[in-house]
Amino acid sequence: MMINLLLKGLLNGVGVGMIAYLSICAALILGQNRLIFKPSSAIQTLPSDLGMSYEDVWLSVMTPQGKIEQVHGWWINPNSYPDKVLLYLHGIGGNISYNLSTVQTFYEQGYSVFIIDYRGYGRSQGQFPTESEIYRDSQVAWDYLTEERQIKPQNIFIYGHSLGGAVAIDLGVRKPHAAGVIAENTFTSMIDMTDHSGFFYKLFPSQLLVHQRFDSLAKLSLLKVPLLLIHGTSDLTVPYTMSETLFQTAKVPKKLLLVEDAGHMNISAIAPEKYIKTLNKFEQLVNETQRELALEY
Repeated sequence: MMINLLLKGLLNGVGVGMIAYLSICAALILGQNRLIFKPSSAIQTLPSDLGMSYEDVWLSVMTPQGKIEQVHGWWINPNSYPDKVLLYLHGIGGNISYNLSTVQTFYEQGYSVFIIDYRGYGRSQGQFPTESEIYRDSQVAWDYLTEERQIKPQNIFIYGHSLGGAVAIDLGVRKPHAAGVIAENTFTSMIDMTDHSGFFYKLFPSQLLVHQRFDSLAKLSLLKVPLLLIHGTSDLTVPYTMSETLFQTAKVPKKLLLVEDAGHMNISAIAPEKYIKTLNKFEQLVNETQRELALEY
């Protein structure tokens, strides 16, 4: 009798545990974008606070449900007719105002910068974004530069920080005439990041559960434009070895900058001279690549 009761209790416990496990799996699937994206609506700083001239830009995007939503961005333009433009795609947290320190570095190097907030971030409309909708926002930003601003694709550098690096690589694959892609402190894929994020997530089958994949590693074989990867070796959010893996995988003209003692958000502040020197070398690489392509035609 006692053994039967113990077995019954054990089976009931296993059943409850299985239900709890499956419930967590369901929550990880259904609420995945809320676990990944960390938007803020509060604008902390304006470009003008840092001495950069700018104008607000609003772009219309249609949702899969047919609703029109607005994407907000800043066109930060030191030149009337820019020959170097940076399309800036930020990471999972904050909004465009959190990224002005890095923007200023490019601004001071003569770049005109267009930085956008994905829908759900900053002043942009919409709720928590998804991977596909962020890609759509980056496409709309590209269209604004090439169609409304009439900027030549070969003058546009696509920059992304962290998750924005995955967005930049995705857009770079779809825009083979862009100048190049610059990805800073980015990762190989969201599945790899999940496996890196600690013991809790290792309890679950990430290959089955992760649908917001941001799989840069798988896309690199399709990239046709030069690639610059930048990473701080003291980055506690994304291991710098992921940029090394991306660099080894890429088959395009490429450069890799690893900065000792730099973390996830402060590379250009920690090593400004090395950062700018590498950027200049990458520009030279882009120019050489474009000249070689022109000779082929």
